[in-house]
Amino acid sequence: MEETVSKAERGRNKKQQTIKQNTVKDILKEVYGFITLLNANNNRDWFNDNKGLYIDAKAKFDILVDYIGGEIEKFDSEYSYTNAKSCTYRIYRDVRFSKNKLPYKNHFGAFWNRGGRKSPYAGYYLHIQPGGESFFGGGVYRPQNNVLKSIRQEVYYSYNELEKIIHSKDFKRIYPELMDDRLMRGPKDFPKDCDAIEYLKYKSLAVGHALNDEIIVKKDISAEIIDGFVTLLPLNQYINQAIDM
Repeated sequence: MEETVSKAERGRNKKQQTIKQNTVKDILKEVYGFITLLNANNNRDWFNDNKGLYIDAKAKFDILVDYIGGEIEKFDSEYSYTNAKSCTYRIYRDVRFSKNKLPYKNHFGAFWNRGGRKSPYAGYYLHIQPGGESFFGGGVYRPQNNVLKSIRQEVYYSYNELEKIIHSKDFKRIYPELMDDRLMRGPKDFPKDCDAIEYLKYKSLAVGHALNDEIIVKKDISAEIIDGFVTLLPLNQYINQAIDM
């Protein structure tokens, strides 16, 4: 009987072949080149005249997103990769309520998590922005109030588990501290003198690791990104367990 291969497996094999043909270094070099041009010409006339450059850069970035999604599946049993569209963001800015009226974003980003980037779950994030602003990391950033309340409830009862994760040697090697996004005082629903109060102040449970511009375009950093995401897994599991409760 002829051996059959699933559609998902064929797709995954194809992604692996494509990433070999388009190295991470070359992909990010093209993405950097486009964003640099866009930053110097952030207007609709230039973008429309050069939309082909965006389409090419976005297609290359999607190859990287596909590859990383497949790698995350290998170590995060709760994650199942679907496609780049579920992870990536539109280039167009919503300028309706912003003083900054530039029409296009100055970066490419992708977020891999359970349910897609619009779901409430913690995940893995990659941000590519020339000028020393690139980084990888993840967790959960500014979740909705009901989700944040669930996370804080878990932190209140098990902050020592959170401490164990973020203070571990491997974790601190890549992510020295949580993103500094917190209240001046503790949230009103919890005792101000509880042991967990400093963690309850956080509005996000997120971390990041900076990426140097020169290294990104001269070196294949895919292994560094994946290693960072593997290290992030226990924090994401902690957060997502709280959200599921």
